[in-house]
Amino acid sequence: MGSGGLELPPGDDGHQENSTDVPPGAVSLARPMNAGAIGPELDWDSDAWHEVRTRAQRAGRAYIWLNLVEQRLRAVVAAVLRPVYEPVHGDDWVVAAAGPAGQEWVQRAVAVREVSRRKGYLLDPADDNVLSFLTLPQLRELMVQHWPCFEPYVDERRDVELALDELEVTRNVVSRNRALSEAVLAQAERASGRLLEVLGAGSDVPSARRLPVDAVEDLVGARYADVVAVHSDRVRLLRQFPAEDLFGGARRVDALGIGLNLLVQNFSGRRLLRMAEAGGRVRLLFLNPASSAIKRRERELGIKRGELSRAVEMNILHMRRVRARLRDPGAFEIQVFDETPRFTAYLVDGDGADGIAVVQSYLRRTRGMEAPVLVLRNGRGGAKVVKSDQVDDAGLFPTYREEFELMWADSRPVS
Repeated sequence: MGSGGLELPPGDDGHQENSTDVPPGAVSLARPMNAGAIGPELDWDSDAWHEVRTRAQRAGRAYIWLNLVEQRLRAVVAAVLRPVYEPVHGDDWVVAAAGPAGQEWVQRAVAVREVSRRKGYLLDPADDNVLSFLTLPQLRELMVQHWPCFEPYVDERRDVELALDELEVTRNVVSRNRALSEAVLAQAERASGRLLEVLGAGSDVPSARRLPVDAVEDLVGARYADVVAVHSDRVRLLRQFPAEDLFGGARRVDALGIGLNLLVQNFSGRRLLRMAEAGGRVRLLFLNPASSAIKRRERELGIKRGELSRAVEMNILHMRRVRARLRDPGAFEIQVFDETPRFTAYLVDGDGADGIAVVQSYLRRTRGMEAPVLVLRNGRGGAKVVKSDQVDDAGLFPTYREEFELMWADSRPVS
């Protein structure tokens, strides 16, 4: 080692043997070993890819919610504070609204805006303002500082702050591309939905009162016609979309299937009675328990002869007892069909733009409880804008509604 520097370690044995080949003044380096013999394995297996995709899916869902909340909060801040500060301060109204306490982060936002201008990052003129460069915590700070201005429009300050606190955890995770747990994602979605509702950004979809519009569905739902949910079986459907949410408060229920267990066994007969007495209409179409089609279905499922037909008959008798208590039995109709059943469908408020449908196909060896389930929202099909008094026929909902009407016309009433 010299006084002015460091000597590199010698190479491997092979290099030492051939040291005569090294020119004077050059340094002999070790020959690199096989990449597979050192360091970790760089390839991802299927489990690793599954984990990565799961992380990306959760982060994507969270980002959509955060984006919606930030846009809504920005619009609310602008609508409330701009009329107060802009007449005096002009384009610098955001700087003035921030006050001395917010000068540092507002000036930083101004600087980022200028850099974005020079580099051509601002593609939309609507974003060429300081407010567009404020983060969610900074927008929150503006609201908190000027709460008397927001109080006439927002009922509970505590609700807003609690929801934003919950979202801050998710925002930090997503912005740093770290793993987002399912529990934190669910918390963020609940907080976002609650905050959007508080800030007056409710959905304009008529059926949202029955089946809340998911943020992802609202943005990309048209890619899948009017299918808004898919469940591997009816148990998972009822866990996320209980029968009370599906049928409660309905003005019309049209159901077609073998035994209609989703309605008959999961929704109170008293509730159906009140629905009909309040002016609603119920039409139930069962597979005839005495038909040859039900015998074939029993053979497909491998169950004892007469077992399925007795179950269907019990459901029909239960619905007949409910109908018998009505002053107007015409509001509660029960009919049977004799054809081979192809699917079961529950159409709730299917005569309007706020309709919801639950549809299952009959599989040869699978009970209805175990068959995949589609949830349809009327008017969500295609890319057209659907007004409240119009129905878009580009989805699956009209197909099943038409099939129900055809089956109803060919069926026989139950006395």
